[in-house]
Amino acid sequence: MDEDATVTPCVGGLAYDADGRLLLVRRGNEPGRGRWSVPGGRVEAGEDDAAALVREMREETGLTVRPGRLVGRVSRGRYAVADYVCTVVGGELQAGDDALDARWCAAADLTGLPLVDELVETLAAWDALPR
Repeated sequence: MDEDATVTPCVGGLAYDADGRLLLVRRGNEPGRGRWSVPGGRVEAGEDDAAALVREMREETGLTVRPGRLVGRVSRGRYAVADYVCTVVGGELQAGDDALDARWCAAADLTGLPLVDELVETLAAWDALPR
């Protein structure tokens, strides 16, 4: 298999606040640079999904999370993303690392943001939209 055909394992975190708002980040890198999505990134060598999720959430949002159940999987080009519900257990929300911005979003907020392709449809299919 050539390098272009290699699948890159990734994780994404679905975190909700007490009001049912979903944590989103504005992506600083491709794919989806400048668009809003759930935080996450590549699983590094030697990491399992849970460790990658904890690391990526802290790097991109400043928050410490406890990974929960697998919600679903998506493929975006060569990226195979496993999305998990996670619970925020510490930290302070701030954009960092690959994120240009980070914020809690209610369902009504999603219509006014430039989102990554198929985010709303995917979250709806998983019954994971914010309130």
